[in-house]
Amino acid sequence: MRAADADILIIPGWSGSEEDHWQSRWERSLKTARRVEQEDWYEPSLKTWTRRIEAAVEEAVLPVVLVAHSLGVATAVHAAATLPPGKVVGAYFVAPADVDHADKWPITRGYDPIRSLHGFSPLPTARLPFPTMLVASANDPYCSLERARQLAAGWGAEVIEAGECGHLNVSSGHGPWPEGLLRFGLFMKGLG
Repeated sequence: MRAADADILIIPGWSGSEEDHWQSRWERSLKTARRVEQEDWYEPSLKTWTRRIEAAVEEAVLPVVLVAHSLGVATAVHAAATLPPGKVVGAYFVAPADVDHADKWPITRGYDPIRSLHGFSPLPTARLPFPTMLVASANDPYCSLERARQLAAGWGAEVIEAGECGHLNVSSGHGPWPEGLLRFGLFMKGLG
């Protein structure tokens, strides 16, 4: 499958993805990509965030591929059970936020992660109903590599270990992230 053959839903995490973030760049460069917008990027509510994904999937006219980062991964995993069967054909997850261990996260932009999460924990660990690739970093402050492997095993996801790449965002030097785009292209090709 080519990217043009799918509705690519970009699902950012907490605070959204700034202009230079790889997700924002992909949204601008991939013809069928669009962002799942949230009402409040800084005070996430699981119920509200998953409803936005559900609505975006229902509105899609092509097969759907989810591209989620950080807290967006947790949101997509929670939403998976409520999505129309067969409509989502794949998910590309990057740097998952381990909401079950948010007490170990650093304070980010002055926000305490425990206070700004509403209902995201516990993370579902059941097998996902679509092919999934999970890209994880060895030194991500929001999810250990060991935990990312555990989550991927439960979800039935293929794990790509990216090395020491931080949270795979602009702060860790992954604005353009060409390696990620190449890996995404290979993932898409494997979908059909």
